[in-house]
Amino acid sequence: MKKIVVAVDSFKGCLDSLEVAGAIEAGIKAVHPRCEVVKVPVADGGEGTVQALVWATGGRTHTLTVHGPLMRPVAASYGILGDGRTAVIEMASASGLPLVPPGERNPMETTTLGTGELIADALRRGCRRFILGIGGSATNDAGTGLLQALGFRFLDAAGTELGHGGKILKTIARIDGSGANPLLREAEFRVACDVDNPFSGPRGAAHVYGPQKGADPQMVAVLDRGLAQFAAVIKAHTGRDIDAEPGAGAAGGMGGGLLAFLGARLQPGIALVLETLRFENLLDGASLVITGEGRMDAQTAMGKAPQGVAAAAARRGVPVIALAGGVEDTAAINRIGIAGVFSIMPRPMSLQDAMVPETAAKNIRELVAQLFQTIAAVRP
Repeated sequence: MKKIVVAVDSFKGCLDSLEVAGAIEAGIKAVHPRCEVVKVPVADGGEGTVQALVWATGGRTHTLTVHGPLMRPVAASYGILGDGRTAVIEMASASGLPLVPPGERNPMETTTLGTGELIADALRRGCRRFILGIGGSATNDAGTGLLQALGFRFLDAAGTELGHGGKILKTIARIDGSGANPLLREAEFRVACDVDNPFSGPRGAAHVYGPQKGADPQMVAVLDRGLAQFAAVIKAHTGRDIDAEPGAGAAGGMGGGLLAFLGARLQPGIALVLETLRFENLLDGASLVITGEGRMDAQTAMGKAPQGVAAAAARRGVPVIALAGGVEDTAAINRIGIAGVFSIMPRPMSLQDAMVPETAAKNIRELVAQLFQTIAAVRP
């Protein structure tokens, strides 16, 4: 084998994607020292997306203090890719659920303002293309906080400017975009979105995701009415009816806000990441692709990183194998184009022991070396 592409997601809570790829490379080189190993850290639009894209493109990371979900200052980071024009932002960095203590989780109050502040900073630095990962949010404000950071104002029936949080949705009567950041006219937004929930209703943002963000049944009802009201105001303001659009309910309605006001395009997360990396071009001349993530099972086929990698490799006719810490339902994994999936666990051990980074890296190296020794032995 002259060239092997290693395109792995992180083993969350244990090794990041670069560390996993490095361990795989070490295992390959132990058997085939002259083999070209192309390491491509990947992610599905959630945690690890900034790191993967920044590293793969030779970009850089910026950290600044922004308003967190409860308006308290937090240090949040985003990436600027190697082209100097594309910013990649994980919403969770500034507006994520882990930033809110469990006892204070309340989507009536939490805001996406900090995510908008990251966008404003990237605009100031010359970015005009944006990739947004919107998973893990603590909010149900339909992106109003983000838009406020970019100069939009939301007014009630008396013309009074409203504050922050999901509680404002039910009283928004008018939208003032006259003060919107003029650089937005030059910007394009692509959003990693793997859900198809509408804005409001039984499958909408409040009903499906509100409870995990701290909403009780009464809050869910108020938030849902607010989303429906806001959708009506958006339609009157922009002419676009986003209420039933697939993905509009993502991240507490952030999907809908981005569609309506920033002309965003929603895409499956892994497809967006692989497109940005020009992944299929990296497969030229490859004999094999190795992918994987911390756990692989039937859900792997539902838009996770290994599924996207396998689909891209299939289009180029390159075989794929996968590694994971935990493996279940191998038949489902095989059906998405992965020829074989292998657990890195060499013997029974506790999850705590298995997730020690040094142990996991050693297990990966040893498994890969054994696999390639086997391949070398049976090849004619």
